[in-house]
Amino acid sequence: MSILTVTLNACVDKTYTVPGFALDQVHRPTAMVVSAGGKGINVARVYRSLGGEVTATGFLGGSNGDFLRRAMLREGVTPDFVAVAEESRVCIAIMDPIGGTQTELNENGPRITSADGDVLLARLRELLPGRDAVIISGSMPPDTPPALYRDIITLAQDEFGVKAVLDTSGEALALGAQARPFLLKPNVHELSALGITEDGWAESAQSLRRKYDVPLAMVTAGARGAVLAGPEGLWEAVPPPITVVSAVGSGDSLTAAFIWASGNGYNYGEALRLGVAAGAANTTAYGAGIFPRELVFELAARTQVNKLG
Repeated sequence: MSILTVTLNACVDKTYTVPGFALDQVHRPTAMVVSAGGKGINVARVYRSLGGEVTATGFLGGSNGDFLRRAMLREGVTPDFVAVAEESRVCIAIMDPIGGTQTELNENGPRITSADGDVLLARLRELLPGRDAVIISGSMPPDTPPALYRDIITLAQDEFGVKAVLDTSGEALALGAQARPFLLKPNVHELSALGITEDGWAESAQSLRRKYDVPLAMVTAGARGAVLAGPEGLWEAVPPPITVVSAVGSGDSLTAAFIWASGNGYNYGEALRLGVAAGAANTTAYGAGIFPRELVFELAARTQVNKLG
């Protein structure tokens, strides 16, 4: 199964371990992890580690963009990005294992023009044929045409018959949902952008599916796991207790494993189990999507799945 991931706001991810981190102090990290980042790139990394074929696209710029291309190639992910004028961003996470805190500094990213958007849509016409799914995820850089995700979903599904997965927030989520992607995947905090106000997350997933008339709606809630509403029913998956090191990239890991599993013969309940297990596996180390493949299946055996309806 071959997929395409779309990352409009890719980044160089830097994670520093700083015991006793405090403001107005000089710190020397005891450890550092540097990787290619951005939600779609995280998805691509995990999908590739599970054995799938993946190409990553979106926007890259400057020397940071060059670093990101090289990093993806080293990990077996094929990069095919549109070059933009400004530098791709850097995102820094400062982890304090003593205080149990996580401080993030995320740059806004390069400004994107309507012409850049047109070039990306033209590139997607070349990349989409033959794909089983396209994963569209993450924030939009400044000045990006707000309906670009909606246009990508329409292009993928209506013109090429490629299933689209949307995982973003705010206006990009609300507009993209109008194109009825195959899977809508907000977390519990992002539901308000879609006008979903139910108290329970199972009810929220069902309302989300009905409102936008999509085949699948998934609502994620961190350590609580995830709920999936689909044509065959409603499932809840809860991960086993685990010591969390960092949750950055867990939602992306879930997406990658769910799509990989559902494309390899798993029913939706079992695919959700594997996805939630991958999200849990991601929390065991610093760096998004950097964990052993075997750990996913080990945790899946201890992940509880309940059929709710």
